Amino acid sequence: MDRRAAKSAYLIRIAGREVEYRFVRRRRRTLGLTVDADGLKISAPLRAPWSDIEGFVREKEHWILAKLDEWSVAPRPVRLRGESGERLPLFGKPVELHIRPGPVRLEGATLGIPGISRLLPWLKSTALQALAPRAVHFAALLGQPAPRVALSNARTQWGVCTEGGSIRLSWRLVHIEPALADYVIAHETAHLVELNHSGRFWTLVERLYPGWQEARERLELAGAALPILKGTR
Repeated sequence: MDRRAAKSAYLIRIAGREVEYRFVRRRRRTLGLTVDADGLKISAPLRAPWSDIEGFVREKEHWILAKLDEWSVAPRPVRLRGESGERLPLFGKPVELHIRPGPVRLEGATLGIPGISRLLPWLKSTALQALAPRAVHFAALLGQPAPRVALSNARTQWGVCTEGGSIRLSWRLVHIEPALADYVIAHETAHLVELNHSGRFWTLVERLYPGWQEARERLELAGAALPILKGTR
């Protein structure tokens, strides 16, 4: 494994393959790797020697290359203009838009809308109706009262739990298959008990959603392909 600087990132050779990566040092105790739509990122403690970093990357070579390959073929966001024939995911399944007068109506795999301006309010309403009961379900499993659930416009943050016990979920979860949305809701519901990411918190998440690690990885890929509606970011 060798490395050298490039104009906008570093270059590293992993198993005979040259890979661009971003490198940051932070006030943290452990080394970290992430692979997403922007490529590989290596995070290290402020004083970690490069020999330790190299050893850590070598241990993760196969995982890094597999994730890079996975992201290289991942779908990219489609910008919707609100025209008949366009498709978008609804709870993980594709539906086709059909522009026609009248209220928004879902009929099988066809979503009839009078125009793009009516689509977003319908998606938000549908999201809240589907997601709020799941928060009540997971809260009950932890012996917690039903939390107040609201929606956010966040694109990169799926959810947040406040100190007051309220949960805000991105309305864009309406695009995601329910099993993955459940991971987000279980994660935020666990924060009703542990408002941190301690070992106790992850134990609660595992109790609510066994196998959450796989769901988190699948969620990252699904999120990168979310459609962009005209008039939203």
